[in-house]
Amino acid sequence: MNVTFRQLRVFRAVAQHLSFTRAAEELYLTQPAVSMQIKQLEEAAGIALFEQVGKKIFLTEAGREMYHYARAIDQQLTEAETVLESLKGIKHGRLVIGVASTVNYFATRLLAEFSRRNDGVTISLDVTNREGVLALLETNDCDLVLMGRPPEELDLTAEPFMENPLVVIASPNHRLVAQRNIPLSELQQETFVVREPGSGTRIAMERFFAEKGVQFSTGMELSSNEAIKQAVQARLGLAIVSLHTLELELEAQRLLVLDVERFPIRRRWYVVHRRAKRLSPVAQAFKSFVLTESHALAELPSLVQNLKGAVL
Repeated sequence: MNVTFRQLRVFRAVAQHLSFTRAAEELYLTQPAVSMQIKQLEEAAGIALFEQVGKKIFLTEAGREMYHYARAIDQQLTEAETVLESLKGIKHGRLVIGVASTVNYFATRLLAEFSRRNDGVTISLDVTNREGVLALLETNDCDLVLMGRPPEELDLTAEPFMENPLVVIASPNHRLVAQRNIPLSELQQETFVVREPGSGTRIAMERFFAEKGVQFSTGMELSSNEAIKQAVQARLGLAIVSLHTLELELEAQRLLVLDVERFPIRRRWYVVHRRAKRLSPVAQAFKSFVLTESHALAELPSLVQNLKGAVL
């Protein structure tokens, strides 16, 4: 079978997105150019790789097999590029970072400073939820991930680089705002706005309350920190969020942190990659930068920095 690397990369993109349009956008090609590459690949293979049902396209059985090999070949080419880049140092190169959505409030500050110091480096940032960053690690589609506690079942290298305090927030006119050292039992009378199941913050919250024997009521599930904060401002309930996400709201006093016993929950952020992954010089430099300089760039609100909370 006579195929080109270009055809395989175009095929991988179409198969991943199941969309010629999105593949064209990813590869900076026109849609007709993508269609032509797929047509030539199918002619070389002698079998259809996609089938169209209505307006959607799907992989055929042959397409699924081809996708497996195309991804493997693409990863080998990426490793070859990494080795070649290692001969150039870190003045040039590409850095692919996956970031859990909560970490993104601080990660952009890290990436901005790293980019200023290494202006020849191209950075690709994928901001997603915990499930998304785990998928990036599973498929080896990124150099590094910044996230909360990583799962133990994956063969990963994970190093903590910063504390991530979780606090209870309320609207400024909530009945508990003026109270100090609020008992955990008092929270059983409240409704909480929470992240989706599988979210790192949701997992930490549920584990914490379960360990303390506290029952809590869920009024609404939302899929982003911004939606959570807006819901709390609208007095739809309390929420538990990372302190790093609250800088603007606390300055404007649109939200307040409640003084609850055993809070904040002390969690950590980690820089993570597959244990067997060969990091490029750019990725190694960024990992070192995160581990050594993240604290200097942190700008946590001071009002709860010294509270002694629970460690998870």
